[in-house]
Amino acid sequence: MLGKMLIIGTFLGILYTLASSFYFLVKDDSDSDRAVRRLTLRIGLSLALIGALWAGFQLGIIEPQGVNPVRYPAPVGN
Repeated sequence: MLGKMLIIGTFLGILYTLASSFYFLVKDDSDSDRAVRRLTLRIGLSLALIGALWAGFQLGIIEPQGVNPVRYPAPVGN
């Protein structure tokens, strides 16, 4: 549950920085670099989220649960 909350929180942070950078792009004067800083933060958050998801899959913390989830065969006991 904590992992899902972190993923959702990071995704909401990405959406917030995207919306705020659009606002700063439209409303700020031309000398401000706030939109560029927000877009840079969004790229960093996106890369962090992708890296965390990849690490979670590789470590077995996250398992696919989609329409066709991966089914691993049961271990054969000797």
